[in-house]
Amino acid sequence: MARKERHSKTEEAQMDMTPMLDIVFIMLIFFIVTSSFVKESGVTVQEPNALTAESKPLANVFIGIQANDKIWIQKKPVDPKDLRPTIQRVMSENPGGSIVIQADEGSKTETLIQVMNAAKAAGVGSIAVAANRQ
Repeated sequence: MARKERHSKTEEAQMDMTPMLDIVFIMLIFFIVTSSFVKESGVTVQEPNALTAESKPLANVFIGIQANDKIWIQKKPVDPKDLRPTIQRVMSENPGGSIVIQADEGSKTETLIQVMNAAKAAGVGSIAVAANRQ
């Protein structure tokens, strides 16, 4: 009778990483979809001082007005004639967002009112003007 040889191979325990990777990717997609991104104006302005200034933590879109009355949205200069369509495009990317207008102390009130009117005409519900608290 032939003798049967036993092979003493130890099997290594393996862990399937696929379910864990699936969960990580699902969480990543969830955080990307639910996050809101702030759209900066792209310019630095000297904001006026105000005693009643309040913090607005949920601001999403910033519109900058320089001292020379040049308007900036998302780091790009905007012609006053193209203001409403530009605001509509930016707000379509973030429905329900709010706008903060960063007007320089030296800018004209007329330009500020023009930006506010364009934002209202674009359907923006929440508009604020930035100021430094004294």
